[in-house]
Amino acid sequence: MSVLVTGGAGYIGSHMVLALMDAGQDVCVIDNLTTGYRWAIPQEVTFIEADVGDEAAVSAAIEQHGVDAVVHFAGSIVVPESVSDPLGYYHNNTVNSRSLIETCVKTGVKNMIFSSTAAVYGTPEVSPVTEATPTEPISPYGASKLMTEWMLRDTAFAHDFNYVALRYFNVAGADPKGRSGQSNPAATHLLKALMRTALGISDHMKIFGRDYDTRDGTCIRDYIHVSDLIGAHLAALKYLRGGGESGIFNCGYGHGCTVLEAIDAVERVLQQKINVVDADRRAGDPPELVSVADKARKVLGWTPQYDNLDVIVQTAYAWEQALTARIDAAE
Repeated sequence: MSVLVTGGAGYIGSHMVLALMDAGQDVCVIDNLTTGYRWAIPQEVTFIEADVGDEAAVSAAIEQHGVDAVVHFAGSIVVPESVSDPLGYYHNNTVNSRSLIETCVKTGVKNMIFSSTAAVYGTPEVSPVTEATPTEPISPYGASKLMTEWMLRDTAFAHDFNYVALRYFNVAGADPKGRSGQSNPAATHLLKALMRTALGISDHMKIFGRDYDTRDGTCIRDYIHVSDLIGAHLAALKYLRGGGESGIFNCGYGHGCTVLEAIDAVERVLQQKINVVDADRRAGDPPELVSVADKARKVLGWTPQYDNLDVIVQTAYAWEQALTARIDAAE
C-alpha cells in the first residue's frame, strides 16, 4: 500500500510527505509545480510533474505504486484572487478534483483525504462553528471547495469509496525540524507576511480593514500549526484504512486571535517592531472564523501538540530565515 499526495511540493503537502516518510509509509507525489517547489520533495520520494486533472498520469501513478489512498492538496487557495478569477478557481479546484475522484473510482482507490477549508462557512451567524454550521461560502474559493465536498459525498454513496474532508482554519508555522515551511513569496498568509516584514524582505505589512465588528476592529482567525494539521491527516488516513466511514471534520484549535493580536505576538517573540499600514478590506474576508474541532478529536483520535501562537511564530520565523539563506545562496 502507498499514498499518493497531490500538491505534495507545496506548503502543506510537503509537510504531509515528510510525515508519511517519518511514519515509514510508501509515498509518491504529483504536482504541477505552479506554486510548489521540486526541492521541497526528498529525492528518495517518487515525483511526477503533472496536473491532477491529467487522468492518464494519475492512473499510471496509482497502478505503478499500488496506491490505496490519495491525499488531495492540489488547488488554488487565495480568496481575493478567486473573486477576480472565479473560472480559474472552479477549473483548478472543482473540475480537476472531479477528474481525480473519477480516476480513483476507475482504478479502485477506496480512500481519499481532501484539503477543504473553513471558507465554506462564509460569514457564519454564530461563532465558533461546528461541522453542522450552514455552509454559505462568500468567495469562489470557498464555493469551489464545497462543490468538491459534494462530489465526494455523492461518489461515496454510489461507489466503494470513502473520504475524509478536513476543513482547515488558518494554517501557519513550519516543520519544527526545519525541513519545510511556507516557501511561496506570493502567499497571502498573515504570518508569512509578518515574517517577510520582520526580515526586511517587505518594508511593511498591510492590515486589511480595522472596522470589523470584533474586539479590536480587525479580523479574528483560528491559527493552527501546520504540523498539527498534518497530524489530523495521519489520523484520518489510519481511520479510513481501518474501515472508518466518510466524514467532514473541522481542523482548528477552537480559539482565535485578531490581526493586531498576531502582530503583538510576533513583536513580542521576535523583540522587534513590525511596520504596518492600513488598507481597505479584502473581498471575501469574513470578520471571524473560529472552529469547534471536537469531532476530529473524538472520531479521529486527533491530539494537537503545538497549540501555542508563540511556537507558531518561532517556527515560521526560523523557516523564513532558512528560506532567505537558500535564496541568497542560489543567487
